[in-house]
Amino acid sequence: MRMRVLIVDDEPLARDELAYLLGKCEGVSAIAQADSIEEALGAMLADPVDLIFLDIHLTNESGLSLAGKINKLKNPPLIIFATAYDDYAIKAFELNATDYVLKPFELERIQQAVKKAYGQHQKQERIGEPEPPKRQDAGLQVLPIQMDERIYMLQVPEIIAIGVENGETTIYTKNMEYIIHEPLSALEKKIGGHPFLRVHRAFLINLKEIKEIQPWFNNTFQLTMSNGLKIPVSRSYMKDFKEKVGI
Repeated sequence: MRMRVLIVDDEPLARDELAYLLGKCEGVSAIAQADSIEEALGAMLADPVDLIFLDIHLTNESGLSLAGKINKLKNPPLIIFATAYDDYAIKAFELNATDYVLKPFELERIQQAVKKAYGQHQKQERIGEPEPPKRQDAGLQVLPIQMDERIYMLQVPEIIAIGVENGETTIYTKNMEYIIHEPLSALEKKIGGHPFLRVHRAFLINLKEIKEIQPWFNNTFQLTMSNGLKIPVSRSYMKDFKEKVGI
């Protein structure tokens, strides 16, 4: 159950480089190329593909437009954006992209992206139909964040808490802390409701990662999270917090 891959990029050297790297990846059975949206759609009609590596900036065209058209197909292929620009990651994942790879390409990173896509492809084949697009009102399942000139793909359920201090936003996971400059309110909107809850103007927590609840000042609580982080529940959020945890 190997994947047929289509590369869509208007730069011949970039297409050839990516094709070479894909040839070294397990799970790839065939590699086709296209330099425009029109050629890509024609290639897909002539020979259906399972995975598309799609550049965002094509000559007088946008790969984002092609992604929108692909998502309307009955059985859309998986999409990995492969681009030199890192400022479209959020939009890419709103279009249900599987991954977002930056140029210049590295073999290890391409193999990682293909492995991820192959896992999704296998799952789709087992159930006989593609996974439905993620509901936007349910929040993202994968959160792309930029730090240290890299884009990290965080699995949202692995986030323990998000806090703001001294103008910096820190995302806490079990093994890592990511410091970014995105407002807490924007992140709260992206990852959606349960199990995430605002408990303080400066903290958003994953309710599933609460280890201990202790009484605190002025009839409030202090939470100990699974990573040992201490987080206060402010008075203005107490009612909502009690209802959500059932106390």
